[in-house]
Amino acid sequence: MKRWLRIQWDPIDEAALAHERTISRGIGAVIYFLGVVREREGEANISAIDYEAFEKMAARQFEKIFEAVERRWPIESVRVVHRIGCVHVNEPSLWIEVTAPHRGEAFAACQFIIDEMKKVVPIWKRPITETSSANLDRTARPGTNH
Repeated sequence: MKRWLRIQWDPIDEAALAHERTISRGIGAVIYFLGVVREREGEANISAIDYEAFEKMAARQFEKIFEAVERRWPIESVRVVHRIGCVHVNEPSLWIEVTAPHRGEAFAACQFIIDEMKKVVPIWKRPITETSSANLDRTARPGTNH
């Protein structure tokens, strides 16, 4: 199974990801999931979510998830992109693509990845309200002058 992971500050470019897709002739299902920041987190209205990751450990945990997927389903490839930093409402924070011979296994594998990711991958989120957003400028990478 091909495995591909990006944990990135930059916005998720769905068109570029689709353009980069390669599949073999035996593939009958390509599914992707796009997780988008919504305007409510719990009881609060928010303007964004600030994502933080322990990137080395996150990559290792994703690798374990990919290994479990490979053992359970005949998946050809899995690609995952997760944003870090400030992600505003209606912007995607997560993109997952699974290619497989059949849709059932593709959907099951995608659901499994999402569920396991939420349990074990060290990516944390902090909701940003309209009042707290003035104090947060994490849209730039640490160490840059943006």
